[in-house]
Amino acid sequence: MSEHEFSEFSKLSPFELKDKLIDIASSDTERLMLNAGRGNPNFLATLPRWAFLSLGDFAMHEAERSYSYLNSGFGGLPEHDGIVQRFDAYANHHRQTDGVNFLRSAISYVKDQLGLNQDTFLFEMVGAFLGCNYPTPPRMLVHTEQIVKEYLAQEMFGPLPRNGEFSVFATEGGTAAMTYIFQTLRANGLVKPGDKIAIGTPIFSPYLEIPILDEYQLEIVDIRMDQHDDWQLPQAEIDKLLDPAIKIFCLVNPSNPPSTKLSDAVLDQLATLVTKQRPDLFIVTDDVYGTFADDFVSIFAKCPRNTLCVYSFSKFFGATGWRLGTIALHDDNIFDDALAALYRQTGVR
Repeated sequence: MSEHEFSEFSKLSPFELKDKLIDIASSDTERLMLNAGRGNPNFLATLPRWAFLSLGDFAMHEAERSYSYLNSGFGGLPEHDGIVQRFDAYANHHRQTDGVNFLRSAISYVKDQLGLNQDTFLFEMVGAFLGCNYPTPPRMLVHTEQIVKEYLAQEMFGPLPRNGEFSVFATEGGTAAMTYIFQTLRANGLVKPGDKIAIGTPIFSPYLEIPILDEYQLEIVDIRMDQHDDWQLPQAEIDKLLDPAIKIFCLVNPSNPPSTKLSDAVLDQLATLVTKQRPDLFIVTDDVYGTFADDFVSIFAKCPRNTLCVYSFSKFFGATGWRLGTIALHDDNIFDDALAALYRQTGVR
């Protein structure tokens, strides 16, 4: 591609540039284009799906085991005790399948790396697949939350140590996570009409559309990334967050649509501002594309007390239709502090 053609790209908006890059990538018939930037990626991760199917096959055997004498399409609840031994017997008849090998590795991982009970873990997974019980606890299954926490810590913290414990809440994808966050902040009085919300732009459009709804009536402050500096946040834009009237700062990192992660320098500038001058600032970071970036570090790791982290499995695993998202929040956080302060002021819980 010539230098002249590159210079033409500088005149395009991020969305126009995205379409142009797709056209160029699609025209190369000798290479496979993987597109994670569209609503539905054109790829998916096959191994976890094979494991899911294998888990389902084993779960059905477990259900039929209780009522095998009826032979009438009728099943019962799986039995906890000895379930791993029964899985081992099942796996011995399916040695060469990718799904079973994955499940075997998963059962070893939860014991060796997480210190979880293997029988309890597999019993939870089998029951979840069968879907015949209300999930208990209702927010997220115990072992599932532990595994998702380890995954998020691995992908969101990079080389940084985990700074305190955090909880994970399951949502119906990243968009549902956004909805719940705004609704919860509004319903609990942590934001009110007329408050300011800072938004790092360019950004996924619902972050611009939700705050101005009649339900919220928030005033948007544009925190604009510099397209001439690899879509980073200039210090002058970061300094806008010094305005005490700004209650929330929302950003997508890596950015959408520019697809650039915030540099370590920018993250440090944000962390310094928050720590020294805006310890009361609520931060919402949407890190759906963090798993595509090398050595990614989230503001969730840099500013643990202030940040709600949104993550979705939709893109990296090609699972948009399953609606799998999470909200992560550190146990020590300013949202709880703000709620406690509000209660002291009003006496209303």
